[in-house]
Amino acid sequence: MRQLNRGVVGRYGRLGPPAGMVLLLTTRGRRSGLEHVTPLQYEEIDGVFYVGSARGARADWFRNLVADPHVRLQVGQRQVEAEAEPITDPRRIADFFELRLGRHPRMMRLLLRAEGLPAGFDRSDLEAFASGKAVVALRPGPAASAAGLQG
Repeated sequence: MRQLNRGVVGRYGRLGPPAGMVLLLTTRGRRSGLEHVTPLQYEEIDGVFYVGSARGARADWFRNLVADPHVRLQVGQRQVEAEAEPITDPRRIADFFELRLGRHPRMMRLLLRAEGLPAGFDRSDLEAFASGKAVVALRPGPAASAAGLQG
C-alpha cells in the first residue's frame, strides 16, 4: 500500500489530483516525528474536508493525527493547514456514507458491496458496517496554521 501511495503522491504533484476527488494529507509520525503524506478520497462540506479510513482507527495516518491533530492538506494546487477531528461514532460515519452514496452512487455501492453489505442494504446495515470504520473532519483555519506543521 505504501508503494501505491508513493506513486499517487508523485503523480499528484505532476498531473494534479485524479478527478478532483483526492487530497494529500500530511501528518507528523507519532513515533518518528517525520512528515508522512497519504493520498485520500475526500468530500468537502461547507469548507470542511472529510476523509474516511477503511482500516478504521488502525490506519497509520489516523493514529498519527490522533497523536498530533495539526495537519497539512493539498487539495489540487492549494495547500492549507488544518485541524483534524477524528470521528468514530457509527451514526456519524453512516451519515458520511449516505452523503457519499448520494454524490457517487455507483462507486459507493460497488465499494460497500465489496465490503460485504447486502444488495438492498439499509441504514441499520450502514451503521453496523460503520462500527469498524473511522472518518476525520479536517478544518482549515488560522488556529491550525498557527500550531500546525511547518513547511
